[in-house]
Amino acid sequence: MGKLNAKEYQSFEDIKHIDETGDEYWLARELAPLLEYSKWENFHKVIKRAMLACKNSGFDIGDCFPEVRKSIISGKGRESDIVDYKLTRYACYLIVQNGDPRKEIIALGQTYFAIQTRRAEVADYFNQLDEDNKRLVIRGDIKQWNQMLAEAAHNAGVITNEEFAKFQNAGYMGLYGGETVEDIHRRKGLSEKQRILDYMDSNELIANLFRISQAEQKLKKDGVDNPQAAKETHYVVGKEVRAAIERVGGTMPEDMPTPVKGISEIEREQLKNLGKKKKLMLDE
Repeated sequence: MGKLNAKEYQSFEDIKHIDETGDEYWLARELAPLLEYSKWENFHKVIKRAMLACKNSGFDIGDCFPEVRKSIISGKGRESDIVDYKLTRYACYLIVQNGDPRKEIIALGQTYFAIQTRRAEVADYFNQLDEDNKRLVIRGDIKQWNQMLAEAAHNAGVITNEEFAKFQNAGYMGLYGGETVEDIHRRKGLSEKQRILDYMDSNELIANLFRISQAEQKLKKDGVDNPQAAKETHYVVGKEVRAAIERVGGTMPEDMPTPVKGISEIEREQLKNLGKKKKLMLDE
């Protein structure tokens, strides 16, 4: 399977629709030419096979492939109805799975809809988590992105500990309206050894994850090559994230509540509970 490139990926995004409830869908008549089916009859056969797969997997065909009708004007000026389908993400996935595997775009479609389906599964799983577990998940993501950001900063010329401290402070100052790491640490009432990222709720962590990931990407994309420019880039990204929160009427990061439990305490509790569960299983 070929590697999904940005152009083909965007082509699937371009024909995606959002309904009044916020759900995404694709129209079969728009998907057919993208998947290089010039004749509707041939594509309709693929849809029928996908419907069968849908039924066999226990899903409702009517939910995944709702039929819609459109009125069109022929070349002779006559009005007629044609059949179309309002396809869910899963329906599209089944269609590309049943398409002609010799076509590169079919392979690309399989990758695209598999990724989209996996993202939705992860999102559904995440939304079911309680606050402590959401914090654990996001904190884990931040650790990975912070490593990538540190590497990007190093490649941009941020070498010494002093330079890196200034670089980190710049990002926080942009996001927190001028507050430095020390200011945030003091405001949260943390001890010297406690880390501010370990004492953020899930919303504050998400804001910082966005800051970190976007700063890492911008440093690389802009080819930043000196410590001062890297620091300014991090500040601007933090400020833009703050502005986005303000535009949607969200709570500013400095006004978000500080959790009582740190990440380390939550991890210890969960490991302890896991040990108890294993012991119960052995006792049974």
